[in-house]
Order: sequence, then C-alpha cells, then structure tokens
Amino acid sequence: MVTSHDRLSGLGRPRGPGFTPGDPPLAAPPEEPGPRPGPAATARKAGAARVLVAAALVAAVTGGAAGIAGARLAGDGQAAPAALPRSTAGPVGSSGPAGAAGGLSGTAAKVLPSVVSVESGRGSGSGFVIDGSGHLLTNAHVLTGGAGVTVVLSDGRRLPATVVGTDAAYDLAVLRVNDTRALVPAELGRSADVAVGDQVLAIGSPLGLAGTVTGGIVSALDRQVRLGGNGSGSGQTALQTDASINPGNSGGPLVNARGEVIGINTAIATLSRRGSGSIGIGFAIPIDRAAPVAERIIRG
Repeated sequence: MVTSHDRLSGLGRPRGPGFTPGDPPLAAPPEEPGPRPGPAATARKAGAARVLVAAALVAAVTGGAAGIAGARLAGDGQAAPAALPRSTAGPVGSSGPAGAAGGLSGTAAKVLPSVVSVESGRGSGSGFVIDGSGHLLTNAHVLTGGAGVTVVLSDGRRLPATVVGTDAAYDLAVLRVNDTRALVPAELGRSADVAVGDQVLAIGSPLGLAGTVTGGIVSALDRQVRLGGNGSGSGQTALQTDASINPGNSGGPLVNARGEVIGINTAIATLSRRGSGSIGIGFAIPIDRAAPVAERIIRG
C-alpha cells in the first residue's frame, strides 16, 4: 500500500458564485505530547504551519482489505493541461442546470444498470458502460496485477473483459466485453455546465459493496491534482465533491441530478497517514476531458 504525504497550502482555486480566495484551514492531526509553548510561540507556529494530508487514489482489494495507491495534490501555481476537444463515446445529455426531476432515487435507478464492478488481480474498482458495443470506462490504476479482468454487471452476471487501452497520464482505461446483451450505456453530460452546489451522486463498489450510491454536492470545479497509480501523473484540474468516495469507487461515475455522468470518481484526500476512507473531499476527472480520451483509445 502506497500513500503520499504532501504539504498542502491550497488545493487549487475553486470557481463559483460568491467565492472568496483562500481555502479554509483543515483541522490538524493531534500533536504529540510535550511542553506546551507560550502564546507568542503558538501564534508564530500557527501562522507558519501547513497541514499534512495524503491524497489517495481509491481502489479496493479482495479479501476485505482496502488498498490505496497514492495520488499527489499539486500546488496552486501549477498550470493544468488544456482540455481535449469535446467528443463523446456514448449518448450525450442536455445542457443547462441539472434539475432533480423524479428525485435522487429516480436518478440512482436510472444510472445503476450502467455501473459495473471491475476485478483485476488483487484489486477491484468500478466502471460504467459507455456504448452499446461493450465498451466500459474505468480508471487505469484499477487494473493492477497484470491478471485477467472480470466485470460484474448490475444484474450479477460476471463477464471476462479485455483491456482495449489505457492512458496513464489521465488515469483512464477502456475495457470491452463480448456479451453486449442488456448493456445499458450511461448518459454523458457536460462537466462545463456544472456549478458549485449542484447535487451529485457517486455510484460504484466501495470496499466491494456493489451498487453503492452516495450523495452530496459539487464542492469546487478546478482543483489541481496529480493523477496516476503512483501519484506521479500529470497535473490536472478535477471536480471536487463531498459525496462519500472510498476505496473501490475508482472508475465509477459521478452523476448530476438528471443522471448524466459529469465525472469519473478517482481520488480522495485524507488526513490519515494510512490513507483511510472518505472525509468529504473527493475528486473526479471531468467527463469533458475523459470522453475524448476514451474515444481516442477505442479508435486505436
């Protein structure tokens, strides 16, 4: 299990209405026992302190244990690569603000048939169907161990899958299954239309619990993160959400209230040196960036 422990002075500058520059401080972990400093020393220390956090790509392993591969959070000054031209491998949803027609239970019912569990070697994660030809999208870091890949559909069917291709820089991978019966492609939205405060659902298989749905909002739009199995991938912007994301959610969809995929759940931030579960700070690759990468991989 690999984790990273980067010093954090801000995770990028979020966009949204009424945003005031400057991230609120995170609570520091408990200090070791020792002599209590005086008020002046305490003030100096508080002014200079930075909180240590570890951001971990979420991926579950078999046997009931959670394995976490490291992802590094980049500083504010690092520029993100330009987004690829908008293109999609699957159906495209409508633009504009997402409404909650039918409620979030209806949203979950719409998306769950498109979501799969992904098993590879000792690791497991999530993914979702992107077209009627058997293609599925997941995170590259989910595919560990060099063994065969199996996907478990929402109806319980277990199907062997082949790896069409991966892009480690974007931490994306496309799988394909030959049995396309009853596959339900997810509807892709536009991450460019997302606003801070929008309701979202994260769907996947955290800790192997297939079909788990968690809810929250979009917390920020342009967080700078480093994606990749060892945290050394390229610096990118990501959507931030407080929807609970845990090991095993990697590769699953983050959807808006209309049930359209707006991101791929990929990483969490944690204050634990061991890389524990969700603390309400999760990151998703925007679908406007992921869809063209998936299409390029499929075209070969």
